[in-house]
Amino acid sequence: MQAFIDFLPVLVFFVVYFTAGIYWATAAIIAVMVVQIAATWLIKRTVSKMLLVSGGLVVVFGGITLVLREPLFIQWKLTIVNAIFAAAFLGSQFIGQKTLIERIMGHALEAPAHLWRQVNLIWVANFAILAVANVYVVYNFDLDAWAIFKTAGTIGLTLLTVIGTAVWLSMHTAGTPEAGAEPAPKQEGP
Repeated sequence: MQAFIDFLPVLVFFVVYFTAGIYWATAAIIAVMVVQIAATWLIKRTVSKMLLVSGGLVVVFGGITLVLREPLFIQWKLTIVNAIFAAAFLGSQFIGQKTLIERIMGHALEAPAHLWRQVNLIWVANFAILAVANVYVVYNFDLDAWAIFKTAGTIGLTLLTVIGTAVWLSMHTAGTPEAGAEPAPKQEGP
């Protein structure tokens, strides 16, 4: 359910874009992000930094798009957000005791630090690929193709990364002492 909520602004943008155009879609995603941040605050009394950064950039770049009537600003928002996230995740490899992915997922799974660093790099790659791919699509395809990429590409690559992360973690934590599992007792011979 949380994944649907996280992708709701992108889905709203897609539907409104293909029914009413880029400017209505931009206004819609701004509104949905503001409501999403407010609802998250009201329900949880906290809002993740990732949601705040993404929402803030949607408001800024979406607002510029609406004022100047130039879609390029909202198109670039996807690259900027993903570049910021890639840099933050990469920086967490070197700053602090835990990587960002361990801070996000560590409550649900115990794993050794080296494994969290590997998974964190998977997410760095996810964000970096999305950032670069968006620039490529913006400058090599029309606005309709970009809107499809923004929806299908973002959701698709992120879901593949979630699945890859789950598979990677399960392959490397199942029954390993480093992951917190108890080692099998030694059996002594006769």
